Amino acid sequence: MKRIASWALLFGVLAAWEALARAMQLSALVLPPPTRIAQSLWNGLASGYFWPHLRTTTSELLLGLLTGCAIGFGAGVVLAEVPALRKLLMPYVVVSQVVPKLALMPLLIVWFGFGVTSTVLVTALICFFPLLENTMTGLAQVPPERLELFRLLGASPAQTLWRLKLPTGLPAILAGVRIAVVLALVGAVVGEFIGASQGLGALIIAAQGSMDTPLLFAVLVLVSLLGLAAYQAAVLLERRLLRPYHLEGTPP
Repeated sequence: MKRIASWALLFGVLAAWEALARAMQLSALVLPPPTRIAQSLWNGLASGYFWPHLRTTTSELLLGLLTGCAIGFGAGVVLAEVPALRKLLMPYVVVSQVVPKLALMPLLIVWFGFGVTSTVLVTALICFFPLLENTMTGLAQVPPERLELFRLLGASPAQTLWRLKLPTGLPAILAGVRIAVVLALVGAVVGEFIGASQGLGALIIAAQGSMDTPLLFAVLVLVSLLGLAAYQAAVLLERRLLRPYHLEGTPP
């Protein structure tokens, strides 16, 4: 029922948009009707024009997401387990995140050149912090009585981390993955605005430069669909990893 209502809302908005654009006789340069956008989207897909750009952005999204999540998770575990190191490094980590990533693109281009590498790096930088923060938060949520039980059983720090802290913190860590997925796409597209000649972000700039508003909206539709697919994949991964705990009927 909720899905039906969601689809009904979407079609209602599109129908109102179409009617408004035609009734007011708006220029396609200002606000193209959905049918014109759909035509531009279909033409780009059928001709193969969109596919190289879509593949480029998808590869940058995956590489940046995997790199940023891996580094963020590893750093989060280390900082959670070593309080002295956390106090020393956290101010620098926070400073690295408050600097706008778009402002770093010119430096990354100077160091690594135009193309995929710079975009992947800025995407990884954006994904890094959600995983680090959520990993530290998740590992700190272990009930004190469980920690005490592991100490009484003589568990080593590595055993406590692997068998207690990580399972307990898994929901928070996976929530960080979901956040990182959304931010990764933003990083990939924004990185392509400056440092790429191919990709959906570069295509947005090209459509803007040629004043092709239907093409611009069509590319935005592709970006939205790619983001929804990536987010849904993260949700499915979360359900798969948390399924054993749900089957047992106990929280991780």
